[in-house]
Amino acid sequence: MTTTTSLLDVLPSEGRERLLALAREVSFPAGTRIFEEHNRADRFWIIQSGSVDLDLHVPGRRAAVVGNLGPGDLLGWSWLFPPYSWHLGAEVHSPVRALEFDATVVRALCEADPVMGRAIFRTVAEIVAHRLQGARTRLLDLYGPQGSGPKR
Repeated sequence: MTTTTSLLDVLPSEGRERLLALAREVSFPAGTRIFEEHNRADRFWIIQSGSVDLDLHVPGRRAAVVGNLGPGDLLGWSWLFPPYSWHLGAEVHSPVRALEFDATVVRALCEADPVMGRAIFRTVAEIVAHRLQGARTRLLDLYGPQGSGPKR
């Protein structure tokens, strides 16, 4: 589910440096739950190494993995859109090193710098659209009956 556009790649060098100045390096061992569906989305990460599975709670079943993120990927987008709660869960698949950002501080930066804010919003929207399509396909693979439904 890797996207071709990294959040850092779309920012001009000055904007990238301003964003990176807000980052904190973190690491997570395999098996760590980074966030849970419906909890408050108050931070986000840019993965430097390792991988994270995105999952969706399915009543009466185990969580369904709907995506996998790796180096360069943005982990978490719910921080940007009210009500700021996670739409998916995230679990570390292989040990992760990442840059962590405080969502409130980055949202304030976006408000203060409309050019940077527009670039961040546009990129995150593209990432969300790509991931929703990937999750839809994955869920159809997992739960959709083979060959059912009307022909179009």
